This record gives sequence, structure tokens and C-alpha cells, in this order.
Amino acid sequence: MAFVELENVTKAYDGGWSAPVKALDRVSLTAEAGQWIAIMGPSGSGKTTLLNILGCLDQATEGVVRIDSVDTSTLTRAELARFRAETVGFVFQQFHLIPHLTALENVMLAQYFHSMTDEGEARRALDRVGLTDRARHLPSQLSGGEQQRVAIARALVNDPKIILADEPTGNLDATNEHIVLDLLADLHQQGSTILMVTHDEQVGRCADIRLDLEHGRIVETTHFSMEVNQDFDEVLEQLWADRERTFHVEPEHFTAAQQRKVVAMMARIGLVELRAGEVAFTPRGEARARSVIRRHRLAERLFMDVLAIRDEGSIEKNACTFEHILSPEVTDRICTFLGHPRTCPHGSPIPEGDCCLEARGAQLTTQLTNLQTSLLS
Repeated sequence: MAFVELENVTKAYDGGWSAPVKALDRVSLTAEAGQWIAIMGPSGSGKTTLLNILGCLDQATEGVVRIDSVDTSTLTRAELARFRAETVGFVFQQFHLIPHLTALENVMLAQYFHSMTDEGEARRALDRVGLTDRARHLPSQLSGGEQQRVAIARALVNDPKIILADEPTGNLDATNEHIVLDLLADLHQQGSTILMVTHDEQVGRCADIRLDLEHGRIVETTHFSMEVNQDFDEVLEQLWADRERTFHVEPEHFTAAQQRKVVAMMARIGLVELRAGEVAFTPRGEARARSVIRRHRLAERLFMDVLAIRDEGSIEKNACTFEHILSPEVTDRICTFLGHPRTCPHGSPIPEGDCCLEARGAQLTTQLTNLQTSLLS
């Protein structure tokens, strides 16, 4: 059974003297645990109504809604409230932070409505979104991006089974939008189930599945399976290698016809673009390629330096597996463990990560301290 199931869900409102208005009209969909789904469509298409029903803020007029095997369409209002508190984490466009409470207290408020407050857990939730040093600040003392990150911490603190995000980047500038999408991507890699309403094409392209709504109906569903995403990564790796003219050329993974098909899909979702017949990275595609190349080449270095594997075929096969499953956190730990290597076993450069920059900064600080000490002695 899928984690989320909707069967012929309709939501109708009284139209007064006219016929009832259907915000949703016989919508059916399924979502597996760990998927990221973008719900898109024009204003009035039913996006927010669908999210409200999934979040147990509202109930369908007709149809069945199952979340984690629970038929929410049969629950009472009190049962819905309890199920919502235990199962769902919300991230809204307007943040909805309490103005007179600090960031930490806003996060703890979610705990209060769930069970009991735990300051340590609330601080850890803020740490996950990079706001440890802003815990005692009021919302008015935080930027828009920081407020949204507090809202994400609030959504995470009770360890929800599903995260519902309603235009999570709608009020943010480009820099903070990137930060919030990176956070959601990290949560997705860690196994969180995310359903996100957005009108932004670029934001919608981050998801595994895109649902397009019009007049309360799903008119198009676009799936990007794990296998398809791996195909994307293979193309991005080849583009990266072609650009840097690496000494080590990986074997081709597709026929020419297969590659054209994959590239066309990648262009549609904004990972690459076609310029005068040539395939080029978009900024998002380049960032993803950098991440894949980094994981792959660090895995190669790990197998050769630590596990003493010398067979190139074995190294390549295992690295190809690891490049698709390593989280950013684990990748940085491997890099740190290996001493932040500059090249893979074939001599190709390994793109730097945040851990490399931090290590270099720490090394520079130590050198300056030693220099000051020697000058004063």
C-alpha cells in the first residue's frame, strides 16, 4: 500500500443559487514514502485545497484519503487534530511565527501542541537548519529566509511522517530560495516525504513527481524515478568530464538515441539547455553535476586508499553505486576522513565541498597564530 492514497477525491462548496463549486474534482493519486511531489497549476486550480486535505486541515466532500494506512476521511474533528499533530509538518509561505516568541520558543510551541516541550530537541531542530546562533532572536530580528528556516525547524521538531510545504519560497529572494530548497533536498535525501505546492517552474523541477492541476483535476503527472534520475546523473557526469577534458574517460552508458531522449527530458526540467545544437549546463544542472562528480571521485579514492582495491573495473562499478546514495553529510565525512584529497586515483580534480573550505580556513588560522607567536617570541 502506498504511503499516501487519494481515490476519487472531490471537494465541493455551496454555490448559493448556482451549482456547487468543485475545488477538487475526482482526484486520484498515490505517493510512496520518501518521495518529493510538486503540486503545480494556475491560481484557483485546487492546489491549496488538495494540500489542506492532505494535511487534515479539511476533509473531502467525496472520496477516500489514506495517509500511512489511516483513512482520514472517516476521522472526527478531534481525531483529525491528533493525527495531524502526530503525522504532518507544515511549512507555509507566510511563515506564521508568533511575533513575541523567540525562534527557539516558536519551535517549542509545535512540541507543546504535539506532546511536551523539549528545549534540547528544539535546539537540535534549529541546528539542522543552520540557526543555532539565532535561537534567542525574535522573528522581527530575522531575515525572511531565516524566518522560513525557523518554520522548517518547527515542522521537523516532532519528526513528522510527511512535510507539506505551501509556496515555501514564495516570499524569498533568490539567495534564500536556494538555501530553503537545499534544506528540502537534504530532508528528501534523508527519507522525508514532501508534498509541495508551488507556482515556480524552477522550484517544481526539484521534485521526483510533478502534478499539474487545472480546474480541480490532475491533467498531467510527470515521474522521475530513481532509474531516470541516475540516467540524468550519468549525462551530467559526461558533460562535466567533456568540459574539463579529464584524463580518465568513463565508458559510455547510453546509445546515441538513448542519450538524446534523456537530454530532451533534462532540458524540459531545467538541468541542461541546448545552445546551437550543443548541450550545456544550467546553473542547477552544474550544481548537481558538481555534487555527483564529487561523490564519485571521493568514493574512488576511498576504495583505493582505504580498502586497497586496485582493479579499475571494481573501483568504477562501486563508485557508480555510491555516487547515487551518499548524502552530502556522509560525503563531507568521507572527504574529511581522507584528508580532503585534491584528485581522484586517475588524477582528475575532486570538486571542493564546504568541509574543504572550513579545513583550509582552520589551517590558515593556525598558520597565522603560529606566525604571531614566532614574531612575539
